[in-house]
Amino acid sequence: MSDMELAELWVAVAFFVFVGILLYNGVHKALAKALDARGARIAAELDEARRLKEEAQKLVAEYKRKQREAEAEAEAIVTAAKAEAERLAAETKAKLEEFVSRRTRMAEDKIAQAEHQALADVKAFAADAAVQAAERILAASVPGTATGDRLLGQAIQDVRGKLN
Repeated sequence: MSDMELAELWVAVAFFVFVGILLYNGVHKALAKALDARGARIAAELDEARRLKEEAQKLVAEYKRKQREAEAEAEAIVTAAKAEAERLAAETKAKLEEFVSRRTRMAEDKIAQAEHQALADVKAFAADAAVQAAERILAASVPGTATGDRLLGQAIQDVRGKLN
């Protein structure tokens, strides 16, 4: 055997002796225990990650539900606001129409009253003018007798009563 082969043989022997010492001292058990512990820790971390993922999915679902509820509530508020605005617009329109109608009626009443008053004033003026004219005519045609004055006064009263 050559030196090279001999060196390889001693390396192999040393390796097997080293492994034997490790096995004798129970290093393989400690190594297996460490690997098992690491596997358990990884499994626990995976379980925790799975639990966190499920929790996150629940939170996402809850937030989506809340978002849908908020959108529905916002839509309901907008719909209610539109309905309220339409109701107020209709109410305002009705009040405005009623106000305009009332003001028109009041104006028409004032016009009718003014027409009636003007007609009464014209009649009164005409009656006064007729009475004055009748007084002048009768005074000129009937000379100053007591019977004539009495008849004249009575005629004037009759004319006033009929014209007013």
